[in-house]
Amino acid sequence: MRSRVAGVRRRDRHGRGVRGPLTPPQAPISRTRAERFDDLVEDEVRRLGGRWGRELARVRFTVEEVPSVEPWFDGPVPLGQTIPAEGKRPVRITVFRRPVEARAKGEAELARLIRDLLVEEVADLLGLSPESVDPSYDSPDD
Repeated sequence: MRSRVAGVRRRDRHGRGVRGPLTPPQAPISRTRAERFDDLVEDEVRRLGGRWGRELARVRFTVEEVPSVEPWFDGPVPLGQTIPAEGKRPVRITVFRRPVEARAKGEAELARLIRDLLVEEVADLLGLSPESVDPSYDSPDD
């Protein structure tokens, strides 16, 4: 009779042992959905920073899972928000991952939605129109 320690399996049911990971950790397929989302946001921030670097030098971009809303909140769930500077804390533009992912139907649409969202937040912060911040704003694809 085999002994089992609190449900830990030393081998699979065919006796071949526990298998290792299917892909190496540096392979793109092994990145989580959250990591891929962070990469998309970082790429877009870098692209905007190339054009508006001086104006965005003191702006911090962050990604959070979901917005914190009150239980009685009855409006649409925000995709992002801009938090004004307080004391020594810089302006912060936050993108909410889960609501953005819920609205996108694929990778291409997700990238476009992140682009448009960040362009709108930066335009609002700078007091400009989104089209002047990024001429490709609201276009289907680059």
